[in-house]
Amino acid sequence: MIYPRNFESKIGFDIIRQKLTDLCMSSLGENYVEKIRFLNNADLIERLLNQVNEFKEIISFGQGFPAQDYFDVTPELRRIKIPGTVIELEALFDLKSSLITIFEIIKYLKKTEEEQYPELKKLVAEVQLDASILKKIDTIVDDKGKIKDSASPELKEIRGSLIRKHASIDQQISKALKYAKSEGWTERDVEPTFRNNRLVIPVSATHKRKLKGFIHDESATGQTVYIEPAEIFDTNNEIRELENAERREIIKILTRFTDFIRPTLDDLFGAYRMLGQIDFIRAKARFALQIEANRPILFDKPFLNWVNSRHPLLFLSFKEQKREVVPLNLKLDAKERILIVSGPNAGGKSVCLKTVGLNQYMLQCGMLPAMDEISEAGIFEKIFLDIGDEQSLENDLSTYSSHLLNIKHFVTQSDEKTLFLIDEFGTGTEPQLGGAIAEASLEKINEKGAFGVITTHYANLKLLADSQEAIINGAMLFDTKEIKPLYQLKVGKPGSSFAFEIAKNIGFPKAILKSAAEKTGTTQLDFDKQLQQLEVDKQEILKKEAQLKVADEFLQEITRKYEELLAKTEATKDEIITKAKSEAREILDGSNKLIERTIKEIKEAKADKEKTKKLREDIKIKTEAIKVKPKSSEPKVKKPSSAKASEGKEDGKIRVGDLAKVIGQDTVGEVVEISGKDVLLSFNSIQFRTQLRKLEKVSRKQARKETRRSSSGYKHIINEINDKMARFDLSIDVRGKRAEEALTEVRNYIDEAILLNVKEVNILHGKGDGILRNVIREHLASVQEIKSYKNQHIEFGGDGITVVNFR
Repeated sequence: MIYPRNFESKIGFDIIRQKLTDLCMSSLGENYVEKIRFLNNADLIERLLNQVNEFKEIISFGQGFPAQDYFDVTPELRRIKIPGTVIELEALFDLKSSLITIFEIIKYLKKTEEEQYPELKKLVAEVQLDASILKKIDTIVDDKGKIKDSASPELKEIRGSLIRKHASIDQQISKALKYAKSEGWTERDVEPTFRNNRLVIPVSATHKRKLKGFIHDESATGQTVYIEPAEIFDTNNEIRELENAERREIIKILTRFTDFIRPTLDDLFGAYRMLGQIDFIRAKARFALQIEANRPILFDKPFLNWVNSRHPLLFLSFKEQKREVVPLNLKLDAKERILIVSGPNAGGKSVCLKTVGLNQYMLQCGMLPAMDEISEAGIFEKIFLDIGDEQSLENDLSTYSSHLLNIKHFVTQSDEKTLFLIDEFGTGTEPQLGGAIAEASLEKINEKGAFGVITTHYANLKLLADSQEAIINGAMLFDTKEIKPLYQLKVGKPGSSFAFEIAKNIGFPKAILKSAAEKTGTTQLDFDKQLQQLEVDKQEILKKEAQLKVADEFLQEITRKYEELLAKTEATKDEIITKAKSEAREILDGSNKLIERTIKEIKEAKADKEKTKKLREDIKIKTEAIKVKPKSSEPKVKKPSSAKASEGKEDGKIRVGDLAKVIGQDTVGEVVEISGKDVLLSFNSIQFRTQLRKLEKVSRKQARKETRRSSSGYKHIINEINDKMARFDLSIDVRGKRAEEALTEVRNYIDEAILLNVKEVNILHGKGDGILRNVIREHLASVQEIKSYKNQHIEFGGDGITVVNFR
C-alpha cells in the first residue's frame, strides 16, 4: 500500500519514470515503464533486481549487445489475427528487422558462460519462435523494404515485362522527339517529361496538330503543350495494366505470408513481450549506471542498513554541475525503528527524508537504488508519506487539516511492516499544541511497531527519544565557524536549528535578535548551544582518535622494522667475520707456493741476488707473522712502512707515503695516491681505493706493533674485493619480477656497490604501473650511503630506469 495517491509526484518518482521512458528504444519498453508498480513480494523484487544488475554488467563489461531495430509490430500482429486481413508491406519490413534483433539477443545470451546472466536467460528461454518465419520473410523483402522480384514466379514475369515495355517506350519517345526537333516543332534542348504519370514531349502550341498523339497538359502561358505520341499510347496503357497486375501479385504474396504466420502469432507475441522486457531492463540498467546505483543485499523483512545512499535526482543534478552529493548512512532495525532528524533549515533534512523514500520505493519497484552494494535492504508492505513542499505563508487551517488527515491515516493503518515518512512533523498550527499532537501521534505509531523517518524542529520530539524505546535522534550537521550546513546525517544526538546563528550570518538587525533572545529565555538557547557544543566536541575527539591511531600504527611498524633490521645485521656480522677468518686461513696455506713462484720469476728475470736474498728473508718473516692465528677482532697484516713515510709529519693530515688504515679496521697500508677526496691505499702488492674521510693516519711505531699481531685475512678480502670489482656490472635488471624478489636483489646489489665504492649504478625496473619503481625507491631513500636517485634521461629509458649516485 502506498499513501497518498500522489506519492510518486511528491517523492519525485514521476521524474524517474519519465527518464526511464526516454531511455527506452521502443514503445514496447515504454509500455513496461508505465506498468511500474510498488511490489512487496521479496522473490519477485529480487528477480527484477538481478535482471537489472545482469544487464548493468553487460553494458559495463559485455560486447556488442543488440541495440537497434526494437520495433513494436504487435498492433499489426493483432490486426492480422482476423482471417482475410493482409499485413502491410512497411510492417513486414519492421517485422523482419525486429525479428533479426530478437534472434541476435537469443544468440548473444546463449553463447555466454553457463553461469552468466541466469535471469536474462530465463526470459529468452520462454521464447518459442520458428526460425523459418525469418527465412520466409527474407525470400519476400529485401534489405530496403522492397518486395523482391523472386518473391513469386508471376511477379518476376510481370516485372520483366515492365522493364521491356519501358525500354520500348524510351526508344519510341526518343525517336518521336528527334523527329519533332528536326521538323522544328519543339526546341532543340528540350527533353521528354512526365504528365499524369505518362511520358510526354513538350511541343510548341502552334505545331500541336502536326504531332499525332494525346495532349495531357499545357504550360501556364499556353505556348507549350505536352503530347504523348500516338505510337507509345498503347504501350503506356499496357504498362498501366502490368503495374496493376504487379500490385495484385504483391497482395497475393503478402496474403500467403499472412496466412503462413497467423498460426504462430501467439509465439510472436511472446517474442515481442521478451523484446519489450529487454528494452525496459536495459533502460533501468542505463539509469542505474547514471546514478551509480548498485544491488544491495536483500532481506525479506522490514529493515534497512544503507551505506552511502544518495538522492538519485539530486545526484544527477550535482553531476551536471560537477559537484558531489554528501552520502547518507542509515540503519533502522527492530531495536531502533524510528529516526527523528533535526537541524537547521536548508540543512538537508527534507533531502534526507526523500532519499529514504525514493530509494526504498525504487527498490520495491524493481530498480537498483543509489547506494553501495554492501548495503542491506528490507521489504515493507506499506509506505506512507506526509511532506509539504510549499514553503509559503499559506500554512492555514486547511493545510494543517490535510496534515492531520495524513497522520490519522498513519495512526490507524500503520503496522510492523510499515515505513512512514513525515516532513516537519507538527507544523501548521500553534507550536505548543501542534507539538503535543505530534508527540502523542508518534507514541501511538511507535506502539504499532512501524518504521519511520521524521524531520522536526520541536524540542519535545527531540526529547522523546530518551523516554521511548526504538526512537533515536539524528542531526544534520552544521559548520558553526563558516555558518553553513554540512548536509551530513549524524545519528545519536538531536540537532540545533541554529536560528540565531543563521540570522546573524545574513546580517539580521542585532537589536531584534537581542530582543528575541530575551523573549525566548536562556533555557532554550542553552539547550541549542549544548547540542551544538556536544557535537563539535565529539567530532574533535573522533578526529584526534583517528590521528592517534594512525600515529600508533606507524610507530609500531617502524619499531618492527628496526628490530628485524637489527637482528638481521647481527646475524650477518657474525657470518661475515667467521667466513673471512676461514678464507684467510685457506689463503695462508697457499701463500708459500705463491712466494716461491714469485722468486722463481725474479731469478729467471736475472734479478740481483742480494735483493732476492733479502726478499726471501722478508717473506719468511711475514709468513711466520701470518701463521699466527688471528683473534676474533685483531688487526691483520700491515706492510712495513718506507723511510719516506717515517719522516712524515705527525699533524694528522694524510699525505702520499703516509701509513693509514680504514677507520674501525686494523690493517695498515701505504698511501700511494691522493686524488681529491679519493685515496689509493697499498697493502703489499694489493691496492685498494677508498675515500679520504674514511681513513685515519697511523705512526710507524704503531704500524710495527700492528704488523706483529696481524694476519693475512684482509689480503684475501682485498683479493675478493678486486675480483668482485672485475665482475661488477654497473646496471641491474629486475623487470618482470615480483616486488619482494626484486627488492631482495636490489638490496644485495646496492650493498655490493657500496662495498666496492662505486659512484653510480642503474636499476632497470620498467614503467608499468610504477609498483616496482615505488618499492625500490622507498628502499633507496632509507640507505644513508646513497646521495641521490633520479629518472634516467628520456632518450635512455626515462622513468623506467633509476640512476643511483653514492656519496
